Amino acid sequence: MQHPDLPIVDDGVLAELLSSTGDDPAFVRELLETYLAETPEQLQAISDAIEADDAAALVRPAHTLKSSSATLGAMRLSALGRELEMAGRSGSLAPDLRETRDAAAETWASTADALGAWLAEHAS
Repeated sequence: MQHPDLPIVDDGVLAELLSSTGDDPAFVRELLETYLAETPEQLQAISDAIEADDAAALVRPAHTLKSSSATLGAMRLSALGRELEMAGRSGSLAPDLRETRDAAAETWASTADALGAWLAEHAS
């Protein structure tokens, strides 16, 4: 599922995060840069687990994707991560899970662009 009802990036979450850090854009920038660097690794681990039909191996990277995405306002990617995590926790991977993986990869591209724009807008 694509989750078109959810924003690619919820600016309100980023604004709350910025506020909760005492308006420290450098700290938020560091969080975003780490997320941008590590998410492709999570997506690769998810893909590897699906290709190996290894439900147990899917759980951790999908959970990380879900949680880190939600923390930084990437709500659509978080929802896809949740679907992938639940599939892994079910113990068996449905053939259509590849569609969810592909949707996550497509959503990641849009998410990375949106977060890159936020970083550019909040450059120190």
